[in-house]
Amino acid sequence: MNGYLGPYKEERYHLPNFCRGSQPSGHQEIFNHAHSSLRSVIERTFGVWKKRWKILKDMLSYPFNKLVKIIIATMALHNYIRRHAQCDRHFEKIENDSDYVFPKEMEMDIDSQEEYYNSNGSGAREMKALRDKIAASLIRS
Repeated sequence: MNGYLGPYKEERYHLPNFCRGSQPSGHQEIFNHAHSSLRSVIERTFGVWKKRWKILKDMLSYPFNKLVKIIIATMALHNYIRRHAQCDRHFEKIENDSDYVFPKEMEMDIDSQEEYYNSNGSGAREMKALRDKIAASLIRS
């Protein structure tokens, strides 16, 4: 499917907003809470991946075809370690740090990308319909 499945705008979204206030209410806030929770897991995964493979921080000097190979190789190794290692010190450090928060600038950059894709991106109408369907199913469960 083509498009970007972003959160509902004009509703609480970021997890700290839910921690300080009441529980999510209504299908849009419930969807945003679930979306934000999943996004946090994904951001932690990328953070650990970049921390483990320092080459990912300094890749601009490589040609594109090499960049693709580096990304695929490091992700394959990362996934192998996650599946087969008895302990993963990179993930354990972040999982044990309840105060760990990703940098604000990363959050703002993602928010601006979401805004663009929600309104202009390919498949925006289809993603809105899918988001509404998922939100309705979260209310039922």
